[in-house]
Amino acid sequence: MTDVLQNLHPILQALLATCFTWGVTALGAAAVFTARDINRKVLDGMLGFAGGVMIAASYWSLLAPAIEMSAGKVLPAWFPAAAGFLLGGIFLRGADKILPHLHLNFPLEEAEGIKTSWQRSTLLILAITLHNIPEGLAVGVAFGAVAAGFPSATLPAAIALALGIGIQNFPEGLAVSMPLRREGMSRLKSFWYGQLSGTVEPIAGVIGAAAVIVAQPILPYALGFAAGAMIFVVVEEVIPESQRGGNTDLATMGAMVGFVVMMVLDVAFG
Repeated sequence: MTDVLQNLHPILQALLATCFTWGVTALGAAAVFTARDINRKVLDGMLGFAGGVMIAASYWSLLAPAIEMSAGKVLPAWFPAAAGFLLGGIFLRGADKILPHLHLNFPLEEAEGIKTSWQRSTLLILAITLHNIPEGLAVGVAFGAVAAGFPSATLPAAIALALGIGIQNFPEGLAVSMPLRREGMSRLKSFWYGQLSGTVEPIAGVIGAAAVIVAQPILPYALGFAAGAMIFVVVEEVIPESQRGGNTDLATMGAMVGFVVMMVLDVAFG
């Protein structure tokens, strides 16, 4: 796989990688064809796992390389990663306040963003779509960083990040399609909207890769930005959703397993 990707342009690499992560989202959404609902304990454990993967990816695949490639410059090595990290959180906070959305298992009156009369199903889809933006951006920036030639940014490490994000996208697709099916939507429509929430990842991936290739000096800031956006999503959405059903220990262990899986992937491939 690495040999095949090496001969492609980094933007095309990012596109293929994020199409893979989108495909895993669709695979999770396809579970609606075999079941009407999913056990809440299983879902909470999977959401915890997804959160653990995102936390590990934020450090091992994004922040650590950003700090390493900033060493020996005019500014302190930690500054680009820290500044980008905070900007990523601020950006997601702004989007969170504007885009109408509803987190999984939350009542309709707790919908966030600008108040609208949109249906619950639409708000659920938008919540996962917002969630997927930083994931696609992170993968795109990682592949763009490879083109910059920094030793800390390698193609196997970028592939490992895409693989980790893809694995944790499975419960995200499932978390959209199952509630839609439970609310009476047909299996086909539930699947369609479930996978549709992942279409933003290839778009964000291409934008991220192109941005750091065109303007290489922003690379460590972009890596930090993607990490900050992902951590915002984990703390603001994924962890509360995984804990809301009362399966706190299961969700926490899922997060720890997810963290270890992503750490192993990054260290082994990177």
